[in-house]
Amino acid sequence: MFIDVHAHAYRKTPVYGSKGTRKWVTPERLLEFYDKHDVEKGVLMPLLGPEFYPPQANEDILEAAERFPGRFIPFCNVHPYAMHYDPASPLELLFEQYKELGCRGVGEVTFNLSFYDPHMQNFFRAVEKSGLPMTFHLAHRLGGCYGIYDEPGLPGLEETLKRHPNLRMLGHSQTFWAEISELDTVAERAGYPKGKVREGAVPKIMRKCPNLYGDLSAGSGANALIRDEEYAIKFLNEFQDRLCFGLDVCLEPTEDNARLVYFLRKLRDEGKISETVFQKVARENVLKILGL
Repeated sequence: MFIDVHAHAYRKTPVYGSKGTRKWVTPERLLEFYDKHDVEKGVLMPLLGPEFYPPQANEDILEAAERFPGRFIPFCNVHPYAMHYDPASPLELLFEQYKELGCRGVGEVTFNLSFYDPHMQNFFRAVEKSGLPMTFHLAHRLGGCYGIYDEPGLPGLEETLKRHPNLRMLGHSQTFWAEISELDTVAERAGYPKGKVREGAVPKIMRKCPNLYGDLSAGSGANALIRDEEYAIKFLNEFQDRLCFGLDVCLEPTEDNARLVYFLRKLRDEGKISETVFQKVARENVLKILGL
């Protein structure tokens, strides 16, 4: 049985984009999808900030966890500009309060600021002080985008990991997982590159920084593995203690959201990864990271 490290759901689906767009998923609909694909529970994260059309309150996440006990693990989030737009604000006070209410981590961090921005560095300091893990979305540019911005090769991420060695960071997004391989073009950071993996920044930084974890959710995480099965087996074995299964369902789910379910089961059933590795990635690592 799986545990989803990366989930979203709205109590009441918000207005989003133009007419005819698929609606955001509700907790009820997400659980139906979970039951179909043998997912026990999911880490439910709010989407916060002007980078998104429908901002969401931490309290909505806590309410969903209360309504469906045992099915959702709540995360919280706070904008780096909170508490008077001060890059020295004690944001850890807010994280501590949400921690007391039951939140087990921070995320999804999608603020479109540079790793080097003083507000972001204060944010990282505060999360580290709270002791909570953090899930972040990496962006390929500033403006017209969402996620923390970093340059090719991810120097800002590596410096942040080293500056905050007790901050456990779960990396996610097209830009993050594109850099499992060397890049043919910078434009690949915005999409889903194909072809054989020539080892890139992500595995190299994971070796140097034990506080970096991989959130395998969404098309980006699935693509990082499926694009090169031979390398995926090597990667899953080497980082078996720091990779987490995820789905990242946002809108009404389709079978495409379950690609990673099928791929991991295939590798296990064909004996290409062991049952031990499968169980760690499918569920055990996230329980360990969250202290559950």
